[in-house]
Formats: sequence, C-alpha cells, structure tokens
Amino acid sequence: MRQLTISEKEAGQRLDKWLAKYMEKAPKSFFYKMMRKKNIVINGKKVQGNEKLKEGDCVSLYLSDETIENFQEKKRLPQKKKKLEILYEDDQILFVNKPAGMLSQKAKAEDVSLNEYIISYLLEKKELTQQDLVRFQPSICNRLDRNTSGIVVAGKTIAGLQMLSGIFKDRTVHKYYRCIVKGQISKEQKIEGYLRKEEKRNQVFVEKEQSEGASWICTSYRPLKVFPQYTYLEVELITGRSHQIRAHLASIGHPLLGDTKYGDEKLNRQCRERYRLTNQLLHCVRLELPALEEKFSYLSGKVFYAPLPEQFQKILKDLED
Repeated sequence: MRQLTISEKEAGQRLDKWLAKYMEKAPKSFFYKMMRKKNIVINGKKVQGNEKLKEGDCVSLYLSDETIENFQEKKRLPQKKKKLEILYEDDQILFVNKPAGMLSQKAKAEDVSLNEYIISYLLEKKELTQQDLVRFQPSICNRLDRNTSGIVVAGKTIAGLQMLSGIFKDRTVHKYYRCIVKGQISKEQKIEGYLRKEEKRNQVFVEKEQSEGASWICTSYRPLKVFPQYTYLEVELITGRSHQIRAHLASIGHPLLGDTKYGDEKLNRQCRERYRLTNQLLHCVRLELPALEEKFSYLSGKVFYAPLPEQFQKILKDLED
C-alpha cells in the first residue's frame, strides 16, 4: 500500500492522467479496474478517474510496491550538464533561448532534448527531486525544429503547463521569428495556404487548395532590411504547423538561408563556404502574451525577447558591409 499527498506542482490535473504519469507502463484499463475495486482512492473515498486533484489530496494505492515499480518508467537524464540561457523564470513557468542543433523534445527513447536539460536544471536548483519526477514532469509547451533557435516555454507546475498550452492552442499568444531569405521582399504581406505533411519523409508541402489531410496555414511577414540578393524578415506565425515558415516562404520563391530541406542548394553551398552555415537561419525572437486572468494576471501583455545567435548577427553584419 502506498499513500501519496498531492503537491502544488501536481494540483489541477485529472486523477487518471496523474496515474498515467505515475505508472507510465500500466494500461488505462488497469487503473479503472483498480478504482472500481477501491484499490485506488482519494481521501479514502471511491473515485471514477475524472476527479481534479487538489493540493493536499491523499491518493492511496492499495497495490504492492513490486506492482507499482514494474509499471514505472526509469527517467533518462543527460550525463553532462548544459548551461541554459534562461530568459525568464518564476515559480510556475520558464522561458529558454534554445540553441540551433538541440531537440525540443526527444524523438527516440535514447535522445536527450531541451526537456531533459530543463529537468536537470531544476534538479540542480533543488526545485525538483528524483521522487517528484515519478509523479510530475515539467515540460515544454511549444516546439522548435532542431535547427531553429529561440524562445521555448516550459511549465514548472501543472497550472503553468495548462496556462501555456492553452494560449498556444487558442492562438492568443503572438509568435515572431527572424530569418534571412533569398531574394528581395519590399512590402509587408500575409499569405495563406494548406500544408500537407508526409510523415515518412518528415517533410511538408504547401498547396493553394485544400486536400485530404491538409491543414490551413497563415503566415505574416514584413521586411526589416532589403539587400541586393536577400531580405531580412520578421515573420509572425499565425498558425503553428510543422515546418510552416520554412515551407511557406520557399513556396513563394523566398527560401531561408541554410535550409537544406526546403532551401536553394546553390545558395546553401555558398553560405556553407562563406559562413560555415549548416542550419537554417530561423530564430524565434519574441513572444507577446495575451491578457491572463487570476493566477497568471501578473503576466498579462508581457513581451519576451531572445537575442539573435552570434552567427546570425555576424551574417547580418557581413551583408550590411
């Protein structure tokens, strides 16, 4: 038998979702069977699984330690510490300037991503313990491609996760990126289309008309500086689809410098030779939060910035000279 008291970090989530995190290998049917038999109860009372957990609730598991441990996944964390560029942090949330080359979330079990580095950072600060990880895992709420840099946000508590995930889902957070593209763009514009993804190739295609499996996309951009062969752009990502900015701009003849998947091969070769550029020049530079209520009202309308990577700045300066 095991009794667990719900902490502030965990409060606000459904019991069945909490159980799925605590015993990741267990099928959902197991939890519901145990709840029906009163082998899982809250504060001594029978439960259905949809109850919202509150801070201080006592979850009792009338299960053997061996059963519980067999259903638990061992967390794999980085062996080496990595210094993170923290842009903002409070008790609930964390904003990080992700470097190009780092995964936002792991794609394979053996991967180490920003998510794991954030957990290691919180463990080192003693804001989190190994035991906490069995019951709650801080997590990022927006993804950037491996070779895209810039702002990634994470929830340190369930409340923080829910708030951040909510504003990304309902598109009330404004997301701005910087990039350098091929060709001259002289005016601000908003473009729309439909994006279709081929999972096997991890590649997307932009189409003018809707087709089966294609999602509507909308991208807005404005030129910050126009060079003879390139344009320095600020892009607002209105919808947030996979590879959207890269594929959408390439589809109108303005691929990003360094983009090996959607870019111009000749241009990329020149950038490799001149600047040793091996990734697309795309950086999430700014996030503007919407009006928020109650617990997060202190963040209403706040704007967060991530400075451009050093290589990006050097290339811009070279183009200006």
